[in-house]
Amino acid sequence: MDYTITMYLNQYWRDERLEYGDGRADQQMTLTGDFADKIWVPDTFFANDKNSFLHQVTESNKMIRLGGDGSIAYGMRFTTTLACMMDLHYYPLDIQNCTIEIESYGYPMEEIEMRWRVGKNSIVGTKNVQLPQFSLVNYNTLSTIQVLASGRYQRLSLSFLLKRHIGYFVFQTFLPCILIVMLSWVSFWINHEATSARVALGITTVLTMTTISTGVRASLPRISYVKAIDIYLVMCFVFVFVALLEYAAVNYFFWGARAKKKKKRDRVAANMTANSLSNQNFRTTYRSQAANGRATGACDDQKLSEDGEIELTEIAAEDAHVSNAFPYPSIEGEERDHMLRHNTRVNTNNNHAEYHGDHQIENTARLRRPSGYAVKGKNQRDRKMWVNIRQRAKDIKSKLPEVKDVNNIDKYSRLMFPLLFLIFNAWYWVYYSVLSNMAVTADGQV
Repeated sequence: MDYTITMYLNQYWRDERLEYGDGRADQQMTLTGDFADKIWVPDTFFANDKNSFLHQVTESNKMIRLGGDGSIAYGMRFTTTLACMMDLHYYPLDIQNCTIEIESYGYPMEEIEMRWRVGKNSIVGTKNVQLPQFSLVNYNTLSTIQVLASGRYQRLSLSFLLKRHIGYFVFQTFLPCILIVMLSWVSFWINHEATSARVALGITTVLTMTTISTGVRASLPRISYVKAIDIYLVMCFVFVFVALLEYAAVNYFFWGARAKKKKKRDRVAANMTANSLSNQNFRTTYRSQAANGRATGACDDQKLSEDGEIELTEIAAEDAHVSNAFPYPSIEGEERDHMLRHNTRVNTNNNHAEYHGDHQIENTARLRRPSGYAVKGKNQRDRKMWVNIRQRAKDIKSKLPEVKDVNNIDKYSRLMFPLLFLIFNAWYWVYYSVLSNMAVTADGQV
């Protein structure tokens, strides 16, 4: 990361060989910059410079002022791009510490000594500095010694603190994110049966947050650590994504409950249909056997008509429960009693057959299994693992609260989502605006 600055650099030294006149310091003579090629000048350079150029319009922006005692003031105007190791953990609520490193390239400390002329007051014009993205908080002058392979060199440093302006990011990033998150809450007021409307709104907000995040990251260097703006964008994305999942939950509980009810109704209807067909088949079989003279049971009150049909006389039921429980009131008499006995016997036989059938299948499986067979190794572990997973899934599902009205999910979401988003914003702005400044102050940089 770097920054570009245009500045005036003035250097002062005294060369006794250039004394003239009475040798008074107030006797000044101004010369063009070309005169610098004819005298000795320090080989000053910027240690953190990336690219620099001297302004040449309309002439070379260089000046030499020579005093009578040999004092020289050498000034120039140039633009330079300097490296600045910025810390973007608190971006865009960050305060950056950037420096200008001035050093002699070839003369070590034994041959030349560099210092600020009047200390911190050597820097002038800082009150008039106006930057589009930063404001100058403070500055300081330093003098250090750099030990290199070629010797020890004096280095002068100008350190200044820059606080980033937040207004641009409020209107370009934070405010749109807040509005997108609030837009995702509109789905909580839309009827849960309006699937297309709620899904379209949820997907639109998710894609919009993705676009905003991509645009913000495109203007930043590719750094590995997490920035403050990344946290805000990720949390906003989480809010809109969870709002979309909220409708998925509503839809699941609503249609899942309806599917369970429909499945239960279909099962009951299928059982009733099966019972009706069984009883109807029995009636047909019984009447056919009775017509052929093979009907069993007491037939004292039977009368055979001229057409060969059996006429059944009414027999009073001794047990009132039998009369009331029989599902076919149109069938009376002995046929009715026989059908009741037959149903009971059929059910008992079916249960007995099922019981013996299960044991028969199990015994068959045991007989077919070779002696000494045992499921060992990886297959057995995998089977146990899947059994445990299924059991845990059933336990979790049984512990979930039963939702009787899916509209309650939307009602709670209308309250919880804005409340949680408000709490997050309060924490975010307090931490990154107040605590970040306190951390910088504690480091002694302000």
